[in-house]
Amino acid sequence: MPQIAQLTADNWYLASQLFWLLVVFAAIYVVIGRGMLPKIEATVDARDRKVADDLAAAKAAHATADALEENYRQQSEAARTAAQAAVADAKSKAALDAEKRLAKVDAELAEKLGKAEAEVASAKSSAMAEIESVAAEAAGELVAKLSGVKVAAADAKNAVKAVLHG
Repeated sequence: MPQIAQLTADNWYLASQLFWLLVVFAAIYVVIGRGMLPKIEATVDARDRKVADDLAAAKAAHATADALEENYRQQSEAARTAAQAAVADAKSKAALDAEKRLAKVDAELAEKLGKAEAEVASAKSSAMAEIESVAAEAAGELVAKLSGVKVAAADAKNAVKAVLHG
């Protein structure tokens, strides 16, 4: 190959090639190393700061959310306790009210029962008196028909009372 042959034949050509190689590499170093690299590093640093700031904001938001959740739980527990107390109070009031109404109804029923018993006793004594008088009349008539003897009404009444009441 003629290019390789030129390299070994002429040292000047090799030195020229090496010089321009160094110039091009130096230019690339200056452009990339001094111009572009600081911009890239600044971008990376800005990105790292943004990520760190976002993580800190996320941690703060998480802590705030935890505090809000704990506050909600405490309020919920307090409301639940208050509701249970209100239910227990309502139950006790309802029980007391029911007891009062039941006692009132019991008193009314006892009064009605007493009146009814008095009426029954009155009706019973009235019926017994009527039965005694009917039985005394029937006994007097029976004795008169069977024996032909007239029995006094008072004697017949006394005899019926003796038989009925022992």
